Amino acid sequence: MIPTPHLYSALWSYLAQWSIHKDLRHLKALAWMVVGLVYSQKLNLTAWEPYVQSPAQYAQSYQRRWRRFLANPRITVSDWYVPLVMQAIGSWKQSPVSLALDTTMLWNEYCMIHLSVVCCGRAVPLLWKTIKHKSASVAFEEYRLLLDQAHWLLCEFTDVTLLADRAFACHDLLDWLEKSRWHWCLRLARDTQVHGPLGKGRSCPISYLAPKLGEAKLYHNIGLWEDGLHRCNLVLAYPHGIDKDDFWAIITDLPPSLEVPRRYGERFCCEELFLDSKSGAFQLEQSRLRDAQAITRLYLVVAVALLFCTQQGLAVQVAGLRRQVDPHWDRGISFLKIGINWVKGALHKGRTLFPPLPLPITDPEPCFASHKAKERSYRNLLFDSFSVFLCPSN
Repeated sequence: MIPTPHLYSALWSYLAQWSIHKDLRHLKALAWMVVGLVYSQKLNLTAWEPYVQSPAQYAQSYQRRWRRFLANPRITVSDWYVPLVMQAIGSWKQSPVSLALDTTMLWNEYCMIHLSVVCCGRAVPLLWKTIKHKSASVAFEEYRLLLDQAHWLLCEFTDVTLLADRAFACHDLLDWLEKSRWHWCLRLARDTQVHGPLGKGRSCPISYLAPKLGEAKLYHNIGLWEDGLHRCNLVLAYPHGIDKDDFWAIITDLPPSLEVPRRYGERFCCEELFLDSKSGAFQLEQSRLRDAQAITRLYLVVAVALLFCTQQGLAVQVAGLRRQVDPHWDRGISFLKIGINWVKGALHKGRTLFPPLPLPITDPEPCFASHKAKERSYRNLLFDSFSVFLCPSN
């Protein structure tokens, strides 16, 4: 049996090569925290002790070490994690990149704002922020810095599209997007007023234009909200397979087409990320932390584990060894879970860990939990008909 330091050594090299670190003690602490998280699959600070080698004699000593790390203001996402993910997507500069903006709640008391990169049917964390806020809807100023940071990080990427749900569409966000080089697909609420579909000088709520099941309506040059000042394109889509009476109203700067709903559907990869973080792979809500900055740093441990294990899973797939850890004939679990299973085998079966591979632009082998899930996937949206409308300018 190969002891835990095999994974620790791999993580230490991984972090030392790419992260911006000023103190080796911080690097060692983060590597051990990721080791404990991967093997225990719990974000409970007391659950990591069996997997960490240290001269400390008491469990409380380990816990104090982790708490010092989480309380340290010098530990930042931009220094420790961003270099890792930028190295992983470095080959995407000339390819379409989808960024998903979304929020998730913790204990109905804290809100985590995520900006993630869509990859292989999943979302990979790029940047995040935690605030004490009892709603999943947040003001533009709360996430503007994340957008500014992402815009700077992706300045060499030629085709970036921001995807966001109804809670984010607002004047401030559109003003920001119009000044950026990014494309965007944002969902609107049904009661949003739009100008143009009924003729010049008239407005109506989006619900008045609701498409039928299997129908898509493509509007050029609609005016948004009561003032109608923002002009963009609107796609109303009700494809087969989505929830009943839940059509999508998507505004975009892209030409209105049936490709827009498929592109917007990539946003739902964030839900898989939240599931992996909170229950599917790790137990974020078991951390018992009640401090926004500490939660943000704790998620750094999660993000490193997610990225490292996803890259391990991809390497296992490329090496043709997937079926050693995936019981399905075709790929039936995510690269993250393939990677977790493989890494656990490094402890219990002596498997060799692979050097992390860059993330692929396209999924080498898409996977679905069931045939029904495949039919409902954003990749397989089906329409019976579509109509195109050109709205008059004001």
